[in-house]
Amino acid sequence: MTIQLLVTDNTLTVQGDPLTGWTSLDAAKKFNEPGAGSVTLPAYPEVMEQLQPGNRLVVIRDGGIWMGGPMEVPADFSWSIDGEQDPGQVTVSFSDDLALVAGYITWPEPANAWATQHGITYRQINATNAETIIRTLVNENCGPAAVTARRIPSFALDSVAGVGTATTMKTRFEPLLDAARRAAADGGGIGFRTRQVGTQILFGCYEPQDLTATARFSVGLGNLRGVTYKRGAPTVTHALVAGTETEGSTTRTFVEVADSAAATEWWRVERFIDGGADNNANLELTVAGRSDLADGSGPVELSTVTIDTPDLQAGRDFDLGDLVTVALPHGLEVTNIVRSIHLHAEPGTGESVTSVVGSLDATTDPQTVRLLGRVTRRLNRLEAR
Repeated sequence: MTIQLLVTDNTLTVQGDPLTGWTSLDAAKKFNEPGAGSVTLPAYPEVMEQLQPGNRLVVIRDGGIWMGGPMEVPADFSWSIDGEQDPGQVTVSFSDDLALVAGYITWPEPANAWATQHGITYRQINATNAETIIRTLVNENCGPAAVTARRIPSFALDSVAGVGTATTMKTRFEPLLDAARRAAADGGGIGFRTRQVGTQILFGCYEPQDLTATARFSVGLGNLRGVTYKRGAPTVTHALVAGTETEGSTTRTFVEVADSAAATEWWRVERFIDGGADNNANLELTVAGRSDLADGSGPVELSTVTIDTPDLQAGRDFDLGDLVTVALPHGLEVTNIVRSIHLHAEPGTGESVTSVVGSLDATTDPQTVRLLGRVTRRLNRLEAR
């Protein structure tokens, strides 16, 4: 395996010779969120000259781009007479180009200047394919269709993949990637990502694959490093969604969204939800119910760390978002999706690639994340009124 590190500016123009002498590299790609990485190397003058604000770091592995994106901390430098000797040491923290998209919020009227936005206006896209919704939101907020000041340099939409199912989007002043993730989850569980092609950063969607029969991880196969697994009762099986009360009106829209299978297996658990819309004409209340149901009706929490082997390798045999099988040590088999893929390399010891397979909150506290997610959505609904 060969690894090359290049620095580019925001037009993707290479700024100098490849970075050499690095001692440690980490680069983790993540499903539907920005990746993260770091590299440590000697602080030679020709290296420091390239580590400037606004520049990007590109990790090339075996001739293909593993990850590329903005340097969030271009230079974390250290030197001391008793420690690091000349020229000192510098650590660069970087992300992938999806971090650029993450810096934006959804404007209710993206074609207008900020000063002319209207306070009660929403950006609403009704009953449309999830890929179309995601591409539209990204294009009009930071892509070629955005107002000039908001356009990401060298950024364009990738080819249409033709993936996803119909859903509805209602948003304003919300983090752009939060809106994209909602559409992706409710519209068929699709993925989205950026990739560098020539001198362009392309944003597009894709359909994760069901590889449960071919991508398998277990102790016996030698590709399972660690696993935590917990199955508990659902916190909601029936989302009872209410439309907004209108002053002077005696009617109010109510919609029930249920996970009947979970209720049959366990028991019925109801939750009242303020849907944030007057009615369900455009499925806004249904989508709100499905979002809360997804938070509370999935009782399986799985966090797994796997490692590449010659027979099963990330990027070749499976990728981010793909559904794979994990055989637990006591015999039970569970399936879940690939959440992140982490490359670690050191010149003296070689490289390793590990993956995290698990539920949405595989690497964090599930109860806390679900609670924060519900609170955030409800605050957004209140704010949007």
